[in-house]
Amino acid sequence: MSLVGCYVALSKPLAAVLPVLLLAWLRFGIGGVAMLHWLKKPLDEPALTPQTKRLLFLESFLGNFLFTICMIYGVSLTDAVSAGVTMAAIPAAVAVMGWAFLRERVAPRTWVAVLCAVIGIGLFSLSKQEHIAQTSQALTGNNGKNLAWLGHWLLMGAVVCEAAYTVIGKKLTASLGPKRITSLINLWGFVLTTPFGLYLAWDFPFATVGWGTWALLLFYALAACMWTVWLWMTGLKAVPAAQGGVFSVMLPVSAAAVGVVALGESLTTLQLIAFAIALASVVLATLPSRAAMRVRQNHRPVD
Repeated sequence: MSLVGCYVALSKPLAAVLPVLLLAWLRFGIGGVAMLHWLKKPLDEPALTPQTKRLLFLESFLGNFLFTICMIYGVSLTDAVSAGVTMAAIPAAVAVMGWAFLRERVAPRTWVAVLCAVIGIGLFSLSKQEHIAQTSQALTGNNGKNLAWLGHWLLMGAVVCEAAYTVIGKKLTASLGPKRITSLINLWGFVLTTPFGLYLAWDFPFATVGWGTWALLLFYALAACMWTVWLWMTGLKAVPAAQGGVFSVMLPVSAAAVGVVALGESLTTLQLIAFAIALASVVLATLPSRAAMRVRQNHRPVD
C-alpha cells in the first residue's frame, strides 16, 4: 500500500497526458508482457474450477476496471475531498465483508484499528488545503447540476469494489499462488480495457509524448500491475482480510510523503495528527495477540 501511494502521487503527470482508459490499457499491456512467465500453471497447482475462474474475473472487473470508473467519475461529479472521506470507509467495508463472506472473526482490537484508520484517512482528507477551492468549484460548475448525489453513489461503489478486491483476493489465495493470481487478473484487466484502449489509441498523438512520460508509465505499469498486487496477495495469504484492509491507510501517508519530498508540498498540523492516528491503526493491527505470545513462549527453547 505504501508503494501504491508512491505511484499514485508520481503518476499525476500521466493522467494529464494520456486518457484514463488508454492509460489503463497500456498499463495492463506492459504488466502482461512483464508477467508472461507468471501465467504458466505450476505443477502442484490444482486445475482452475469454474468458481475460481469466476472469482478471477470478478477480482479484475471489480478491483481494476469498475473501481477505476467509479472513482474517476465520482470525483468528477463531486470533489477530491469527498473522494478521500468516502475512501476512508474502505477498512471498515473490508472488515464487514470479510466477516459476512469469509466468516472471519474480527477481533476487538482489529475493530479499534479499523476505527483509527477511518478517522485518520477522514481527517487527512478534510485537512487538505484545496478543500474550500474544490468544494466551491464543484458547486459552481457542471457538478452542481443535481449530479453530486450520483458522484457520492459512485464513490461508495468504489469503496465496495475495493473491499471486494481484498475479500476475493483472500479467497483466491487459498487455491492459487500470488504470482499466478497477479498475472491472471492482469490478463482480465487487459481484455476488459482493450476495446476502449484501441478506440482511444486510434488517433492519439503518441509522437508528442516525451521520454520522461514513457519512463514514468513503465514504472507505473510495473508497480500497479505487478509489484503491488503480488505483495498484496502474498500478504493476504498470511493475514485475515480485515487486518489487511487496515493497511489501506498507508496509501495517503506515502502519497503525502512523496508530495513533500519530491513535489515540494507541505504538511499541516492537522495532517500530521491524521497521520499519527492512521499509523496507530497499523500498529494495533500488527501487534501480536496474547494467544500468539503464549504460543511463542510455550515453544521457546529451554536452556
